[in-house]
Amino acid sequence: MKIQVNQKTLSNHINIVQKGISPRTTLQILDGILVEAFDNRLKLTSTDLEIGIETYLDCNIIDEGSIVINARIFGDIVRKLPDSIIDIEVKDNNINIKCEDSEFNILGNNPGEYPTLIPIRDENPFTIPMDLLKTAIRQTVFATTQDETRPIFTGVLLEINDGIASFVALDGYRLSLRNIPVNSTGDNLKIVIPGRTLNELNKILEDEEEEIKISTSPGNVVFDLGDTIVSSRLLEGQFFNYKDIIRQEHETRVVVDRKALQDSLERASLLAKEEKANLVKLVNTDTQMFIKSNTEIGDVNEKINIQKEGEDLNIAFNSKYLLDGIKVIDSEKVELLFMGELNPCIMKPINDIDYTYLVLPVRLAQAEH
Repeated sequence: MKIQVNQKTLSNHINIVQKGISPRTTLQILDGILVEAFDNRLKLTSTDLEIGIETYLDCNIIDEGSIVINARIFGDIVRKLPDSIIDIEVKDNNINIKCEDSEFNILGNNPGEYPTLIPIRDENPFTIPMDLLKTAIRQTVFATTQDETRPIFTGVLLEINDGIASFVALDGYRLSLRNIPVNSTGDNLKIVIPGRTLNELNKILEDEEEEIKISTSPGNVVFDLGDTIVSSRLLEGQFFNYKDIIRQEHETRVVVDRKALQDSLERASLLAKEEKANLVKLVNTDTQMFIKSNTEIGDVNEKINIQKEGEDLNIAFNSKYLLDGIKVIDSEKVELLFMGELNPCIMKPINDIDYTYLVLPVRLAQAEH
């Protein structure tokens, strides 16, 4: 293999495929990037057998060929080289990399040992604008669980019904739901995508209105971004019937400035996080909400202005779960819907029916009221 390629372009594409490398792999070949030169393009591939990433870039090919190169070493070398043309030559798994006055000789691996990725099949394809997919991932993936004993909840449910895609994540304490329109010609769909896949995909996605094509086949999903393709295994199992817990009725509705609520909760949680439950109490009157935290170290009292309809309330939450939801809401004002002290709080952006965040309260002992 003998090629010439632009340093900046190559570095950008190495950054993309490095997201498919797992730090915990036990197979040495999976620490590497498969580099293939053919048809005047360079193809870079990475996989951890769960996620696969392929990306294509233009280059000048003198001799076609392929090699597996350690991802970290290859990335570090290319990043540090000058912004110029890089010459790469491979002979018998030995790789020579030259750029201006720099030259590296490193050992590669046999490309024949590299695993093949999931073949791409255009089953049930649909498209979503990149910026909307990016928002949907940002607003849901944080609510997946890290608890491997419940693997289905380490992923995000993607459900498509009648042109609406619902992204749902839950971990037993909170639930996050984002609806976005999709161009779907196939049947309705219900799959669970690993949270890690979506996190890595989100780092690659551009914040543009350009469409991304998504297709599924049994057990797999493929995201086609044009020059880059991300494939992933799906999670198997029965996802929770989330629609049952998103109630429509409420006894108390509070409208509050999102930034003021976030700032107050962040200050209150400075003490709350000293305790195991990150406990903060919300007490509502007609025009104000008091946010309190009592710990062994001391206590904190915050006060913010609100608009309230319905009953007064005294309810406690894990402050981290409240803050996680508030931070991904983009509107200036949020509404909080309550149904007593034992039922979840439902949080929504004002004038945006497409996002819903639900968080369970922490039960207070009678003496704490």
